[in-house]
Amino acid sequence: MTEKATFGAGCFWGVQAAFDQLPGVTDTAVGYSGGIYPNPTYEDVCSHKTGHAEVVEVEFDPEKISYDQLLDVFWKIHDPTTLNRQGPDVGDNYRSAIYFHGPDQEAAALASRERAQERFSRPIVTEIAAASDFWRAEDYHQRYYEAHGIACHVPPL
Repeated sequence: MTEKATFGAGCFWGVQAAFDQLPGVTDTAVGYSGGIYPNPTYEDVCSHKTGHAEVVEVEFDPEKISYDQLLDVFWKIHDPTTLNRQGPDVGDNYRSAIYFHGPDQEAAALASRERAQERFSRPIVTEIAAASDFWRAEDYHQRYYEAHGIACHVPPL
């Protein structure tokens, strides 16, 4: 049985590429979450009027990779101390976010933020909130790195 995890760490192309390479991740999809506007398009999200973040929904097999391991990757692939910015991408849609699916994920996310803070000199600004609706992004955004070889700001694992 698989579980879901949802992460925002800047441009979703690179974030998806990072999670896709992990053994135990069975599927990923890029999309939008954390906002107030139903069924947003990329253009809607980029207008900064919807409140959505670019996110990756990760489906994983907890017998092969744990949620804590996914969290460790999340903290490594972006700078969680920059508010609404990752590399050259600026705006609330590029915010650092963990959208948890249940109380166990919430507790794990909060504990992992405390552990991660030890590695950063500036405060972590990552939003940690209950998962809300996930709106799948347009098809041309799905597995963008795989199709085009462009992956935004995400460093290699």
